[in-house]
Parts: sequence; C-alpha cells; structure tokens
Amino acid sequence: MLTARFDAALAYASEAHRSQVRKGSNVPYISHLLGVASIALEFGADEDQAIAALLHDSVEDQGGLERLEDIRLRFGDRVARIVMDCTDAVQTPKPAWRTRKEQYLASLAQKDLDSLLVSLADKTHNAEAIAADRGQIGEAIWDRFTGGKDGSIWYYQELAKAFAAPFPQQVARLERAVAGFS
Repeated sequence: MLTARFDAALAYASEAHRSQVRKGSNVPYISHLLGVASIALEFGADEDQAIAALLHDSVEDQGGLERLEDIRLRFGDRVARIVMDCTDAVQTPKPAWRTRKEQYLASLAQKDLDSLLVSLADKTHNAEAIAADRGQIGEAIWDRFTGGKDGSIWYYQELAKAFAAPFPQQVARLERAVAGFS
C-alpha cells in the first residue's frame, strides 16, 4: 500500500524536474518518472522502490550528491541507495557515453535486487518510449541518442541479458521493446 511518503516523493520529483522534457520532445519529464514508478509497481515494487523510481534521475539530472543527501534525509537510506544505484554518472562532465554504459553494465552484478528492479523498470520505460517514437518518426529517432542506433541496440540488449537471471519474467517486456528498435 502506498502512503503519504509516496505522495511527498511525487511532489518532490515534480518540482525537481519541472523544467525538464523528454529527449527530443516537449513531453514533460515527469511522464517518464510516473511510467517508471508504474512499471516498478507492476513488477512487484514496494513503496521504497516506487519512491526511488520517481526519484531515480534526480541525482544525475538535478543536483548531484547534494540532491542525493536531500533524498536520504527526506525518504531514507534505502531509497537513497536505490537512487544512487540507478545513477550512471554524478561527475561533470559525464564520462564518454560508451565508457559510462560499460561501467553501468559492469556494476549491475554488484547491485541488490531492489535496485535492479527499479533499474529494469527505468530501462523498460525508456525502451518502450524509443520503440514507440521509432514507430512515429522512423530512423530519425536515433539522432536523439549519443550512442546512435547501433550503440543503443547494443546497450539495451546487454541490459536485457543482465536482468534475465534475476527477473526472467519481467525482462520479457524489455526484450519486446528492444525488438522494436529495428
């Protein structure tokens, strides 16, 4: 059951990402955060995981380690740990795209299942959005992404492999979305 903590996290995420839109669109960024929380809950997330799903991009996109400490104070250590586990870079400037993705993939083996579930929900929502946008605008979709088509396909296929063992049923949704990339 979700409580007022979830409501507070939703308000916090909405405020933190208020001026942000989805890559290559005018869609408010909160739509992604809501989508990730929804998928996480469908995959069996508890309230801490659902809160982390709402906040998973806050450190990377909206304030770095100071934001992480604020999340820890407001929502607890477990939520902060999951958010940090979903973050692929806190330094500015970020490392090169391929390096960052390889490091994130390598780190998945050391992450707790509660963090992996939120990460899987995030990557699933991203992949579904990419596949849907590809259906609307075609191959021009890949101009939005640093890794381009080949890099994006590589990354999401590797993610699916990494999530397959801990989440054999849930990963099928990610795999279906990635199949829509080509």
